[in-house]
Amino acid sequence: MTFSTQRLKAGLCALFLGAAAFMTPALASSYIDVADDAWYASAVESMRSQGIMQGTGANTFSPSQITDRATVVTVLWKIAGSPATQPTTIFSDVPTDRWYAQAVAWAVEQGITYGNGSGQFRPADQITREQLAAFFYRYDLSLGNDPAMGVLDLYLDANKVSSWAVAGMRHAIGTGIVEGSDYLLSPQATASRAELAVMLDRVLTPAAG
Repeated sequence: MTFSTQRLKAGLCALFLGAAAFMTPALASSYIDVADDAWYASAVESMRSQGIMQGTGANTFSPSQITDRATVVTVLWKIAGSPATQPTTIFSDVPTDRWYAQAVAWAVEQGITYGNGSGQFRPADQITREQLAAFFYRYDLSLGNDPAMGVLDLYLDANKVSSWAVAGMRHAIGTGIVEGSDYLLSPQATASRAELAVMLDRVLTPAAG
């Protein structure tokens, strides 16, 4: 397993294994809606200081707000170093002057997103677990890493994984990223901004040892 895959595994565990497992030391929060002792406070502050995730207001982060597709593609673009990319008109719902337009164009170039198959990206749609698995799987492939082949049938709701997300979920299971809960993957469940911050913090922070 490559180092980048190890970081990816650590990051996605933050999402799929649940918030309670990731208790972090208290620190002074930059946001009034992020308690210093919140389980996600350290990750939120880390993402803010690195310029990966910004607040939703001058002093708010909205940790319980569900993450959307535009935000996820944008943070992946930032992790990649915010490479200069010419905004594209490939998607009818992504005007070239939007804050996420360059990130979406980059994601298309890297094969990370293909939209919904009808010429739309649907940037404001809430992100689901299977979408996250697919995005991070394709991002990992763009780094030159080989896909893993996990066994979906280990989970009771494997038949609920969309056909386009099967490879991503298999990769997540095969690398140990997804363990599920009570033998369930919950592929259509959504993720909050707090969960995304913790996930990204694990992606960017090498595991000790």
